[in-house]
This record gives sequence, structure tokens and C-alpha cells, in this order.
Amino acid sequence: MDAFNQTESLTAYVESSLPYVAYGAARALGDPRTAEFKSRMYADDRVCAIVDELYGWPGPALSSHKSARQFFHKLAFLADIGVGIDHPGMPAVIGMVLEHRDVNGIPLLPLTVSEAHGGSGGKDWAWALCDAPTTLYSLVTMGCRDAGIDSAVAALAGLRQGDGQGGAWGCVVSEKLGSWRGPGKKSDPCPYATLVMLKLLLAHDPERWANPIAAGSSRLLELWKNSREEHPYIFYMGTDFRKLKLPFIWYDIMHALEVLRHVPLARADPAFAEMLGIVGGKELQDGGYVPESAYQEWKDWDFGQKKAPSEWLGLRVAMLRG
Repeated sequence: MDAFNQTESLTAYVESSLPYVAYGAARALGDPRTAEFKSRMYADDRVCAIVDELYGWPGPALSSHKSARQFFHKLAFLADIGVGIDHPGMPAVIGMVLEHRDVNGIPLLPLTVSEAHGGSGGKDWAWALCDAPTTLYSLVTMGCRDAGIDSAVAALAGLRQGDGQGGAWGCVVSEKLGSWRGPGKKSDPCPYATLVMLKLLLAHDPERWANPIAAGSSRLLELWKNSREEHPYIFYMGTDFRKLKLPFIWYDIMHALEVLRHVPLARADPAFAEMLGIVGGKELQDGGYVPESAYQEWKDWDFGQKKAPSEWLGLRVAMLRG
């Protein structure tokens, strides 16, 4: 899509009746009404309901990092739509998130790992590379920065595998979780951990982390190019990966493109164009995109269904193509 059409497309979304869509488009365009749209979004009942829900941090027992019910995913969604620390309810939530951190400043969640896998068998406050980067991304994006957060980002960035292994991130957990890891070889890259680490480093300081960002994004694109042969930690890039789905929670084509679009070298790679072409090919004849998969937890949002075009999905695709 050329620049003129991109602007035209985003302008249409500014007129959306959905506050989070209108604000997202206004932010992308630098519309002078952005502050007005932000206030409207902050007052939206659905946004306020999530903020209120997060007062119960850390939320439901963590049985699956993929679960859309997890509070760290809901915190990330608020960050994605533009909710910041200036929202009246967020300081209290952020205070609870920061209450439990390890010596490196990494946010902790209550996790349980059996004794057979090196854990205590009980509930421990710990972290894994499939949760901590997302929590930190949310805090940084919302405008929350302190020495502990900077230390935590550096500590996680330092867990990157050597360039001889592709320079991505593997399946790594805090010491309290013992020897537990996902279903793969220790030397394998974890596609999801790499994706959320890239997202975090891009939000934190893309210049400082330019080298690990370049290496990690290249590894993800290599996985796409070799998607028939490489499936580390059973993360495939097949039919389910290619379904249009929001919000950005797990390992799927929209999430991957959203992260990679911020990396110039990645955008210039033919693999990025191929992935974007698959998404663009799903556009309806009259315009718009219908979610092909949906999280039941988000059924009250326009992207939480599979029957009609979603304005939030349409906006996110327009931003990808810009």
C-alpha cells in the first residue's frame, strides 16, 4: 500500500465508534484530536473493566502461558491500545506488578513446578521467558521506568544464545523453577521467547539493543523460510499460525509481523513481504478483515468473534502495511 492510501485507510478508522480504534488511528496519524480520543478511550467501560480486573494481580493460577485469561496478557493489551501510567487506575496496578521482583528487577508471578522437574512442588514467585518480557514490555510502553526495570531488561537480554546458535533466546526460567523447560532441546531457540524479547527490546531502547534485535529478528525470519523443517519447541508456522487473530498474545502471524515491522532489516527481507502478503490476501472484496480465530475471553470486543469484519484488526493490518 502506498503512503497516500495508507493515510487514507488510517483516516477512516479515526471516525470509528470504537474508542480504542479511533485513538489508535489518531496516534498513528498524529491527529490533533488524539488527546480527545485518548480521554474517550480511558472512559470506555471495557477498558475500565480490564483495569478494575487487574486490581486482582497476579490473577488466575498460571496453568498455561498461552491462556488469554492471564493478567500479564491483559496488561499487555492495555499497553498495546495506548493505556499509560496516566490512567487513574494504573498506578495501583503497576504498584502490585512491581511488588514482586527478583534481585535483577525481573517481575515475578506465582508458578508451580513439580519436584520431578526440579521445582518445589508448591507455588513459588518466579519468572519464565514466556511471561517476564511481556510484563516488562507493558510497563515500559506505559511509561513506567526505573533502575530495576532497566536492570531486568539487561538481564533478560543477556540470556540470548550465542551467534553460533542463531542469536535468539531459548527456553529459560528462573532458578526457582529448577530444570523445567518446554518440549525441545536446550540448544534450540524458543520462537515465542524470541518474539516477546524482541518486542521488549524494541520498546525499551532499540539503539542500545540493535545487535540482539537484528539477530533475533533474522532468526524468526529463518524459521519462516524453513517452516516445513524447523519447529523448535513445537512452535509451527502452518495453518493455525497464519490465521488472523488478536490481541497479540501468542505465536501467530499478526503478532510476528507487528514486532518485525519495527526492524528495518526485517521489513526489507522477502520473508516479511511474503508473510504480509498472506495477511493482505485475506482482505474482503469490500474491504476489511474478519478474524479467523478468536479468544473466548475477548468475546465482548470487536476482534473476539469470527463472523464480521473487525475494525481493530483492520487498523492493525493497515499499520503493518504502512
